[in-house]
Amino acid sequence: MVEVKVVSRATRDGFGDGIVELGKTNKNVFVLTGDLSESTRADKFQKLYPDRYFNMGISEQDLLGTAVGLALSGKIPFVCSFSVFIGCRAYDQIRVSLCYNNQNVKIAATHSGLTVGADGATAQALEDIAIMRVLPNMSVIVPCDAMEAKKATIAAASFPGPVFLKLGRQPFPVITSESDPFQVGKANVMKEGKDLYIIACGVMVGEAQKASKTLAEEGIDAGIINVHTIKPLDRQAIVTAARASGAIVTAEEHQVNGGLGGAVAEVLAKYQPVPLEMVAVEDTFGESGTPAELLEKYGLNWKQIVNRAKIVVKRKKK
Repeated sequence: MVEVKVVSRATRDGFGDGIVELGKTNKNVFVLTGDLSESTRADKFQKLYPDRYFNMGISEQDLLGTAVGLALSGKIPFVCSFSVFIGCRAYDQIRVSLCYNNQNVKIAATHSGLTVGADGATAQALEDIAIMRVLPNMSVIVPCDAMEAKKATIAAASFPGPVFLKLGRQPFPVITSESDPFQVGKANVMKEGKDLYIIACGVMVGEAQKASKTLAEEGIDAGIINVHTIKPLDRQAIVTAARASGAIVTAEEHQVNGGLGGAVAEVLAKYQPVPLEMVAVEDTFGESGTPAELLEKYGLNWKQIVNRAKIVVKRKKK
């Protein structure tokens, strides 16, 4: 038997690959950072295209304002910073200058979620999906691995209007391939299921795959949907899965309120009410620790998905 080597990379690495490819093919693409070039992987672009790269220093509001100015000049600026910095400190500029004016700025928000690890609660963005998806005109994408992050970055450049890319620091196994489709707003059904569907985004897609295999061993057929685009949401894929199985579990590296689970709940309540369980951070801040320790403590793993799957299957039988 030929041993297949599992490659692990962070989604921020996929962004770095994607932005370099864009730099080759589109001279309107610019990159701006808040003094975090290496950490966000924007340094790759900086070395190749220094005339289209700007380090704005630790001034997130100015970073956004400058990006909007470039967009008004017909450029396609990618703003790179940590999610907690850009999403929180520059929220007013994102809301008014960017979204209200519907400007073509792309935000690459790295170091999101619990997997920032030892940096602790103040650096762990667990609410970024919620605060971004509520904004009119903003699109929100959460790639599941580095390969998908590269595709999402390239796709974002040609997708009209503001885009928020939620990216991670920690390497995780690459579970998609070069040939897998990626379209903004179109969920990928990775496995069909008859007893329930696990709808996941980001690093939790890999955990959903592990959970589905475990459930299969116990006679529960769990489908998997990779909802990489939280907004615009693929409502049809969610409704179809709910009708086919009668039960849904969502999984995300985010607060339980306002994220993927909330978005899915909104669709189900309106179009196809079925039992729903959510795997997410339960309305609390994180803490310092290794990514593995934190995911285990806060229940963001395949074991918790399996537990919630069994609960939701029982609920639909009542």
